[in-house]
Amino acid sequence: MEKIDHYAVYGNPVKHSKSPQIHAAFAEQTAQQLHYRAHKVELGRFAEVAAQFFEHGGKGLNITVPFKLDAFEFADQLSGRARRAGAVNTLAIQDDGTIYGDNTDGVGLVRDIHDNLGWDIQGRRVLVLGAGGAVRGILGPLLKQGPSHVLIANRTEEKAQELAQQFQKLGHIAGGSYAGLASGQFDLIINGTSASMSGDLPPLPSHILSNDGCAYDMMYGAAPTPFMRWAAGETAWAVSDGLGMLVEQAAESFCIWRGVRPDTKPVIELIRQSLSA
Repeated sequence: MEKIDHYAVYGNPVKHSKSPQIHAAFAEQTAQQLHYRAHKVELGRFAEVAAQFFEHGGKGLNITVPFKLDAFEFADQLSGRARRAGAVNTLAIQDDGTIYGDNTDGVGLVRDIHDNLGWDIQGRRVLVLGAGGAVRGILGPLLKQGPSHVLIANRTEEKAQELAQQFQKLGHIAGGSYAGLASGQFDLIINGTSASMSGDLPPLPSHILSNDGCAYDMMYGAAPTPFMRWAAGETAWAVSDGLGMLVEQAAESFCIWRGVRPDTKPVIELIRQSLSA
C-alpha cells in the first residue's frame, strides 16, 4: 500500500480555513496521495508543535496568522522572497532533514491579478492600503512586475515609510498617510488591511481611482467586502476579492511540496461555490 504523506495548516484561529478543501482538490486533480488537515496551535507553542510534526514524518506546513514570523525563525533555510517579506507561510522538509521556508503570498496575489483577472500591473500607479504583515508579504513580487510606482498608505505614516524603505531597491516605492491621498490618483488599489473583517473601510477620499482603475481586496467572503462596495461606488473598471490569491498561494505551496502545479481555475470556482452554499 502506498504511503500517504502528511501536510497541515497551522494557525490560531484556523477553523475557518479553506486550505484542507483546496489541497484535497489539488491532490485529486494531480493524482497525488496526501492527507492535509487544519490544526489550531496554542500561542507560544509553534516551534515545539512544528518540530514534532516534522519529527513524526510530516512533509510540509502552511502557516497562517499569527505564526508567520515564528515560521520565519523556525526555518533552517529561507527563499529570497521569504527573507524580503520577513515572514514564512510555507515550510517543507528537505532530503537532508532541514526545513525550507518560503513565502507564496506575493506570487499568489500577482498570479491572481495578472493571470486570472487579466489586469495590468506593469507601468501602473499602485496604491497599497495597510503596512502590516499581509502587505509585507506581497511587496517584493508586486514590485517585480514593474509598476510605475507603489505608494503604501497607512494610519501610522511612519510605519508605511519604514516598510517602503525596506523595499526601495526593488522599485519606486514610498509610504504615506491616508490624509495625503487626496491629491493622488491610482490605477490599482490593493486593500491589505483587515478592515473588511470588521466591516470597516480605510478612510479613502473620493476620485482616487483612475478611469480604468481596478480595486483588489486581499480579504474574501460570500458577499462583496466594504472596500469592494466602495470601489464599485467609485465606478472602478473592475473589482475583485482575494479568493483567487488564496488558491494561487496554495498552488505555489503545493508545487514546492509535490513538484507539480495544479490548475487553479476549477478550484477557485469550487471554493467560490462553497462560500455561497
